[in-house]
Amino acid sequence: MASSAKDIQFKELKDTISQLNTTIRTQNDLIVSLQKMLEERNAKDDEKDRIISNLQAQLEYFKQKLFGSSSERRSDMPGQLNLFSVPDSGEEPIPELIEPEFIEVNASKRGRKLKANYDEMFANLPIHYEEVDTLTDEEKQCPACGTMMVPIGHEEIRTELRYTKAKLERIVYVATTYGCPVCKDTEVPQFIKNEGVAALIPGGYASSSLVSHIMYEKYADALPLYRQEKGFELLGVSISRTTMAGWIITCSQNYLKPVYDYFHRELLKRHFLMADETPIQILNEPGRRPQSKSYVWLMRSGEDRLPPIVLYHYSETRAGEHAADFLKGIADGTYVMADGYSGYNKLKNVRRCCCYAHIRRYLIEAIPTGHDKDYSHPAVQGVLYCNKLFEYERSYKEKELSYMQVYKRRQKEQKPIVEGFIRWLDAQHPEKGSRMDRAVTYIRNRKDTLMTYLEDGRCSLSNNPSENSIRPLTLGRKNWLFSDSQDGANASMVVYTMVEMAKVHGLHPYNYLQYLLDSRPGKDTTDAEFQDLAPWSEKARIECNKKSE
Repeated sequence: MASSAKDIQFKELKDTISQLNTTIRTQNDLIVSLQKMLEERNAKDDEKDRIISNLQAQLEYFKQKLFGSSSERRSDMPGQLNLFSVPDSGEEPIPELIEPEFIEVNASKRGRKLKANYDEMFANLPIHYEEVDTLTDEEKQCPACGTMMVPIGHEEIRTELRYTKAKLERIVYVATTYGCPVCKDTEVPQFIKNEGVAALIPGGYASSSLVSHIMYEKYADALPLYRQEKGFELLGVSISRTTMAGWIITCSQNYLKPVYDYFHRELLKRHFLMADETPIQILNEPGRRPQSKSYVWLMRSGEDRLPPIVLYHYSETRAGEHAADFLKGIADGTYVMADGYSGYNKLKNVRRCCCYAHIRRYLIEAIPTGHDKDYSHPAVQGVLYCNKLFEYERSYKEKELSYMQVYKRRQKEQKPIVEGFIRWLDAQHPEKGSRMDRAVTYIRNRKDTLMTYLEDGRCSLSNNPSENSIRPLTLGRKNWLFSDSQDGANASMVVYTMVEMAKVHGLHPYNYLQYLLDSRPGKDTTDAEFQDLAPWSEKARIECNKKSE
């Protein structure tokens, strides 16, 4: 019996232990489950904090864009430490830098700005002297003896600018017919009719001055054709926007396109090019909706101290093949400066240069508000690297160094900085999705082109010249909004090219357009003749200046 009681007790204990073990396992599973839930909740909270932080950074960025200064230029605050002037206490994030040479500038006290001299302000304007004579004969009598006074001297008393409003004149050309007085009574009388120069547009009333004015207003002053139509109505004549558009297309195709093609051939001979692109809208493209994006490519020569060439080119898409086709024929090893668009990878056998202005812009946008002087922030450090490079470039231009001198100075002074910048880049691990992450990703995608500009002193550090060249088109686009047809788009590219070519060579665009239309170049025009039509030629400069007189 005793043995049976013990067995029962033992069995009860085993059951109890089994139940306790089950309870413990259940509790452990519950604890694990709760821990997992807690971890998931903490992860969600961290993700929310990250999203909130990114949104706050974006909000600050947009506030800066809307209300802050648009300048990217930074200056170090007095008393603050500089990344390039303070030795590191332990690790070496940057290489030992070579002290740059600086140009000494004599300090002068800042005073009130001197009033500009009228002769300087209005040097390009014709002068008309108008003698003041408002006194009556009675007022000219001597108050002492009554004798009539005579002029004894003249004095300039004031200057004013007089505006002469635009006007249109109707010019009727009258041809003279010549006849031979001897042959007039014969069976075959002889006549010659002097019809002069042919019309700019056969059967039309457009003149070179009128078409040049319309082109100038639209492509230089960004005045759409419908507004020009209203302006002509105020001058007493009705010229529809459709008529004006037809004139632009016809004159572009017949007279300006051959000049454009000559500029294109000259551009392909250069070894330093810059490029940019921007979208436009064409309403009537075969097989495409009116809302589809088309593109304008800006191709220009680099800063090689040769006459600058600026070309605009229209294409239906942004595909890199368009850039490759347009630049087909450039020499192997040509340096091409462009932004980060991958379409330029279609350009084969070229040396790509990256734009440090874009890199700097991305880094500036990654700096939190109020931290632009915080040199411990990685974005600020990245900006300082870029600032140092631009500082050297400015000193080279101020000293007017040759390209060989620039090359040698870059190798000595800038190469160590770029190498340090690359090491800094490799050490960055920003938070995913942040603006710093965006900046670092942008730079890493262009890592293989960071040092290309060091290879030749004629290479540029930034793509700012091409961005400046494409800006007039983007401004005009805000006003004229779209092109109706592909012919209109191509004509616009040609006219924009002529306008910007005139501007970069110091000519008035209207005068240069009229000079080209008066010259009437065509398919039979030789390159020697095109040379005289180019805005860098002395002949073009003389003829355009005549039109300003």
